[in-house]
Amino acid sequence: MKKTISKIIKFIAFLAIGLFLFWLIYKDHDIDRIKSVLKNDVNYTWIIISLVIGLFSHVSRTLRWGLMIKPISHKPRFINTFLAVMIGYLMNLVLPRMGEISRCGVLSRYEKISFTKLLGTVVAERAVDMVSLLLLLAIVIFAQFGQMLDFLHSNPGIESRLQSVFYSPFLIAGLMALIIAIYVFRRTLKNTLIYRKITEVLESLKEGFVSIRSIEKKGWFFFHSFLIWFLYYLMLYVVFFAFDFTRDLNPLAGLTTFVLASFGMVAPVQGGIGAWHFMAKEALALYGVANENGIIFAFVAHTSMNGMIIVVGIISMLVLPFINRRKMEEIKNAEATAGINS
Repeated sequence: MKKTISKIIKFIAFLAIGLFLFWLIYKDHDIDRIKSVLKNDVNYTWIIISLVIGLFSHVSRTLRWGLMIKPISHKPRFINTFLAVMIGYLMNLVLPRMGEISRCGVLSRYEKISFTKLLGTVVAERAVDMVSLLLLLAIVIFAQFGQMLDFLHSNPGIESRLQSVFYSPFLIAGLMALIIAIYVFRRTLKNTLIYRKITEVLESLKEGFVSIRSIEKKGWFFFHSFLIWFLYYLMLYVVFFAFDFTRDLNPLAGLTTFVLASFGMVAPVQGGIGAWHFMAKEALALYGVANENGIIFAFVAHTSMNGMIIVVGIISMLVLPFINRRKMEEIKNAEATAGINS
């Protein structure tokens, strides 16, 4: 009961934060103009192409996860793995980080694979994704450093706020105090719940990386690791062609927008709502896209991406028990027979 109440509270809290951020971004804008642009000025053919590309990225993630699972168990059926991945995406829209647990639970049930081992592969998968995102960020910073400096110089308010944060004596003192406290109380910290949780995650991560090391087709693993992020990027970039105000922006502008917006998805809110919109419009501002146009782009791109996840995720939940009906009946019969013989 307590766990259920806790989940409900978390759901409401995270959703409230996301909706509040969304409201802050859109509250001062002309809703009628936004409606007019959505009705008359968006080429929805590019939105459909974007969604098809997104679907292929999920197929690629499914194939990569299958490669990671095989060394620790048997190779799961593609259809079950794909449906589990899509259900996981759907659950992340309900509660942040719930998707990772959900997809492991789904695949564990229908493929009879250890939940703990599956969770280890997902933790390792997320670590690989984070490294990939950081590498993309480094590429963006290196390639667009001059553009970012020009943006800061033309927006002295933002520049001064960033300087005040980085050079804040409170921040420096706080970091030093935290380091000292961790060192002084390191033995006490080892007995805390948070330390044990971190240890469990690290153990799962270790087991997950063992699965990567044991992958037979490492070339395919790295190929899909690249392909997933390339398709993610392409999924967003083709949306640029749906609007007059972003159509002429180059692929590097698309990469910058994609990387910065992706960090919005890291925020602990359902589907990155609010945070993703903010990061996307600020990235577009680097290239001279007006704020009111940036928020329209963010709304269309984010809504279409998550709309697809909702539709495919719900279909996956409905289809999964049906396609596994015969297999589950065979397992029940085998267990019943084993019980009689014993």
